[in-house]
Amino acid sequence: MVNRGIRGATTVNHNEETEILRETVLLLREIVEHNNVIAEDICSVWITMTTDLDATFPARAIREIEGWEMVPLMCSVEIPVKGSLPQCIRLMVQVNTDKTQKEIRHIYLNEAKKLRPDLSQSKS
Repeated sequence: MVNRGIRGATTVNHNEETEILRETVLLLREIVEHNNVIAEDICSVWITMTTDLDATFPARAIREIEGWEMVPLMCSVEIPVKGSLPQCIRLMVQVNTDKTQKEIRHIYLNEAKKLRPDLSQSKS
């Protein structure tokens, strides 16, 4: 078994607590579902948000998911590069798995699909 990173990103329309929490959970659930992982296999989750989002800590939403209480979570601010995608939440889920890099499904939702169209398309 090896440790692999699963990337994901999404955007919100407003800097509002409920929307940030909701979109964070939706993104995580998509990552988990498309990669067939369980919380026990997760090493840690890095969460970043762009500087225009400050209404809440997105890790709060993950901690409230049953079975995820003990998964190490870390929030940070994304590097504020001019012209970068605004109102964006990114996840780096580090998972212990037998999957190869090519088998990992990275998930990009909402406007974040623009970040990596090569990875956000479905794989066969």
